[in-house]
Amino acid sequence: MLTKPKSFSPYVPKPATLVGKSKLSDFVTLFTFAFDDGRILAHRPGQFIMLSIFGVGEAPFSVSSPPTKQSGNFELAVRRTGTLTEALHRLEVGAKVGVRGPYGSFFPIQKFVGQDTLFIAGGLGYIPLRSLLHYQLRHRDEFGRIVVLIGTRNPKERIFVDQLAEISARGDVEVLETVDQPDPAWTGNVGVITTLLPKVEMDPSQTYVAMVGPPIMYRFVISECRDMGIRGERIYVSLERKMKCGLGKCGHCQINGLSTCVDGPVFAYTDIETLEEAI
Repeated sequence: MLTKPKSFSPYVPKPATLVGKSKLSDFVTLFTFAFDDGRILAHRPGQFIMLSIFGVGEAPFSVSSPPTKQSGNFELAVRRTGTLTEALHRLEVGAKVGVRGPYGSFFPIQKFVGQDTLFIAGGLGYIPLRSLLHYQLRHRDEFGRIVVLIGTRNPKERIFVDQLAEISARGDVEVLETVDQPDPAWTGNVGVITTLLPKVEMDPSQTYVAMVGPPIMYRFVISECRDMGIRGERIYVSLERKMKCGLGKCGHCQINGLSTCVDGPVFAYTDIETLEEAI
């Protein structure tokens, strides 16, 4: 007897459970989820998922944990900013959610093998970059020099503070941070993230750049990177536009002729430098 194949729709979320929750700052919390059927998310660094909270809605979130074949758990670091994120922060461990994805393009890890990587994170940009960084740390022998630059508005908004201290203490990763508005206890660099670039000397022929931050940051940081001699095809950015469906159907995240959710969110700079709306 023939059995009818199960129907599949990319619009139907898979059930998942909140299995962990830890506060990173006054507004940002790290959430750990696992699919109820035990599947692996199988994402790549830079990709995102669509998370739905039943009765509230659905929104895209970058995956912050590295890919893994051993555990079905994956992490999202989310800032409390609106109705859905407020509802997400109110969830207790054990709560059920829906997940679609992973979606979108990703950082080309294989190109980075044997090369140096300059991470540049502005604001909450460290959240998606953390996936790539921790992948490289798990496979440390495959990658060259790793330099991490992070810019934050003020010390209270810094996230993953303890983890970054541990990474910096390894001795094989350079971590530099800056804040725009210091408090009396802050002893580090003060200024926008471009003030960190003169503090690092990279071999431009050996360096790939992975950059995520607010749109206003890109133009200035990319210009600085080009002045350092880093070619445009070695600069990768993640563009966070108003993604809504994750499938390139709704048009909310279009940049000229590109859909950020399908063609991005990770782009080589050379792929978007001529698009007026991109940066």
